[in-house]
Amino acid sequence: MNLLVVAMLLFSVGLYGVLTRRDLVAVLASIEVMLGSATLLLVGLGATGEMIAGTQVGGGTVEATGVMIIVLAAAEAAIGLALVVAVARRFRTTRIDELTGVKG
Repeated sequence: MNLLVVAMLLFSVGLYGVLTRRDLVAVLASIEVMLGSATLLLVGLGATGEMIAGTQVGGGTVEATGVMIIVLAAAEAAIGLALVVAVARRFRTTRIDELTGVKG
């Protein structure tokens, strides 16, 4: 199967999860799937030697960028989970539809 099709399917699954899920942890996991699909596409295109934005990418550039994206995804997951824990302690729920009230 074509790499672009796989990345688009993964991104679509992640987007569907973000738009339909009502739990903060599920939304965070869906965002991670979307970021993983973008990383897969970048590293896959770099490994096949195809052009990205009109530039031939080679050497260790793509691999280094892929590792950087994975590190940033781990940091984003840690910060996101910390925020979910803070929201869960404050409001006693992680359901998005129950977190609509904003108090100044």
